[in-house]
Amino acid sequence: MESFGHIECDLIAEGITLFAGVDEAGRGPLAGPVVAAAVMFTPGTIIDGVADSKALRESQRESAAERIRAQARSFGIGIASPEEIDEINILQASILAMHRAVAAMNPSPGFLLVDGNRFAHDTLPFRTVVKGDALCFSIAAASILAKVERDGIMRGLDARFPAYGFARHKGYPTAAHVAALREHGPCEVHRRSFTVKSLSEQIGMFTDERPTGTRTRGRGARGPVSR
Repeated sequence: MESFGHIECDLIAEGITLFAGVDEAGRGPLAGPVVAAAVMFTPGTIIDGVADSKALRESQRESAAERIRAQARSFGIGIASPEEIDEINILQASILAMHRAVAAMNPSPGFLLVDGNRFAHDTLPFRTVVKGDALCFSIAAASILAKVERDGIMRGLDARFPAYGFARHKGYPTAAHVAALREHGPCEVHRRSFTVKSLSEQIGMFTDERPTGTRTRGRGARGPVSR
């Protein structure tokens, strides 16, 4: 997908041209933040290599992200921390990160196309699109920016917490990550509301409290979830 799809073309036909695609990365990992991106293009923009971020190799995502940043009319990045995920649950934290991404845009969009089927916004009209990163050019671009941004954050966290291998698995519950948790227990960027059942039963993996002054447990949180 290198240019606007039919959903975006339909918006343009209705006279809506200031729209942004919105997506997030990092709903499923056991550690790190959830990161969202919002991207708005001038109608007619074409960028080689834009596709659902999950369908691209890391080098392809990073190359596409550079072209997206260079050609976007505007874009924004939003982040919700592990503490916020634990406090308000992963769905609400994902929406919060999306709101922050949209708020960071200049110029601002007048309409949003949001990946998935759960979203809310008090002031901007929007449309949710299931599998939007495969159907909408602007959502696919947002998925790439969000994934590249989050991967960079996890590489930075790997330098701080080298025992967990964050640079390799980006916080997802791989066998190597679970083995590291079994050996070392969680660090401060692990999500306390996400558990691996077998580990939790063996060692009470996420029963420790965060340092004073930070949030600990989430309300109604579940995990891991898809993405």
